[in-house]
Amino acid sequence: MHSQKAPHTIRMHSGDNVAIVANHGGLPAGTVLPSGLVLGGHVPQGHKVALTDIAAGAAVIRYGIAIGHALAAIAAGSWVQESLLAMPDAVGLVNLPLATVKPTPLPPLEGYSFEGFRNADGSVGTRNILAITQTVQCVAGVTDFAVQRIKAELLPKFPNVDDVVALDHAYGCGVAIDAPGAEIPIRTLRNISLNPNFGGEVMVVSLGCEKLQPERLFPPNVIPIQDTRGTGFAGPPGVPPLPGGVTRSGAGGVVCLQDDAHVGFMSMVQSILRQAEIHLARLNKRQRETVPASELVVGVQCGGSDAFSGVTANPAVGFCTDLLVRAGASVMFSETTEVRDGIDQLTSRAATPEVAQAMVREMAWYDAYLQRGSVDRSANTTPGNKKGGLSNIVEKAMGSIVKSGSAAITGVLSPGEKLEQKGLKGRLIFAATPASDFICGTLQLAAGMNLHVFTTGRGTPYGLAQVPVIKVATRSDLARRWHDLMDVNAGTIADGTASIEDVGWELFHLMLDVASGRKKTWAEQWKLHNALVLFNPAPVT
Repeated sequence: MHSQKAPHTIRMHSGDNVAIVANHGGLPAGTVLPSGLVLGGHVPQGHKVALTDIAAGAAVIRYGIAIGHALAAIAAGSWVQESLLAMPDAVGLVNLPLATVKPTPLPPLEGYSFEGFRNADGSVGTRNILAITQTVQCVAGVTDFAVQRIKAELLPKFPNVDDVVALDHAYGCGVAIDAPGAEIPIRTLRNISLNPNFGGEVMVVSLGCEKLQPERLFPPNVIPIQDTRGTGFAGPPGVPPLPGGVTRSGAGGVVCLQDDAHVGFMSMVQSILRQAEIHLARLNKRQRETVPASELVVGVQCGGSDAFSGVTANPAVGFCTDLLVRAGASVMFSETTEVRDGIDQLTSRAATPEVAQAMVREMAWYDAYLQRGSVDRSANTTPGNKKGGLSNIVEKAMGSIVKSGSAAITGVLSPGEKLEQKGLKGRLIFAATPASDFICGTLQLAAGMNLHVFTTGRGTPYGLAQVPVIKVATRSDLARRWHDLMDVNAGTIADGTASIEDVGWELFHLMLDVASGRKKTWAEQWKLHNALVLFNPAPVT
């Protein structure tokens, strides 16, 4: 174990000319490192110290790559502050290596399972939740009122149902709904409604006059939706197939608040309660059953990152990603701007040139999206990231990308698209999303994740009501202070008391327990839930 009193620095690559300070509180001027190097001034925890003299204009190297160039000479033993670095240009999107690296196939990991809820479309839920979709933000107040009534009056009668959640969002009207880009929020909300944790029960609350009409959100060829009184729109007779040719029994229901039949607020609420009870009764018939670990669909992301993210938590998640892929599970990594500077690493790991080109396509689309707003990828890095030792997006990207592990990347999803259940196992998917915690989580829900892993160094109480969120701390001090918010302490890696492999296996076993309902995450226990945030690149009118 590394004593906090002994100077402890972490160098990621033999070619690095900087290391980060691991000691809590940092190291004072005059500290003598084990190498004999003397610090010329105080260096905060997580921040970089120059291991050699770095000339003006020379590369500052961490993770074996140039994360910046020195704007002035930096003496060995000095604090390498953000203000001393010029950020490199982004890697170009032409002449990239396409599927050139063929990772050695990892041996299958067999014999692992969890207790989940099987769905008619072939997916498996880790929770059994009634989700109430809203076509427009206008109905949120009424729906929230009704949800509280449902939880108090109806839910106790259906013990196999875990929760009732409103899919609240700020979309549906006041938008250019036919503009390029508007398809993204629409398909996102549609696919969230079909998340495995909702058991195929689609219930909708509509206002009536909004642009996002229910039949636009759920075309009849996607899922049959009928008005609760049978007077609104309906799908064709019978039950049409879902994508992939899977059929389901039962139909969804729409409660339209502007219907003439609703006289007064309580009439609307009672209508929602009546429809909810129908769905709850069907969900209550579902039982957990033993399913292989290959039925997990895991979304990984990071937020409130610091310089330890790429040293402890994210490498542990990357090791766990490899375990999951070996077990046949599907893993999605995302955050386009946070992997943009490692695009050459990703395209080279693509399973095929077509997968590589799809990643390039998503990066190019996002580059153009940022350019329209007169910003570039450097806008990603937050004040908290910088306080935690991350100088710029290049350094942040190198620490973020390791969450993807080492397996070949087998697929790419555009924002809002759904990962189809076709019996394919052991998939590593790049699900293109903005890096915003809330938008990324929302889009991964739409993609079909049934379990979420979230790493943090600065700390965030982030959580989702729709899926369990396992929080991984990068530092032991954060895990100690936020002991009832962090589920896993990866800071033990920096402390020297655990290895990346140790924490990766700990996370893997915890995921199976959480997926089975045997354990709750802290976010679930405290009911810490962030609102859904739909990604809408189209204009607002």
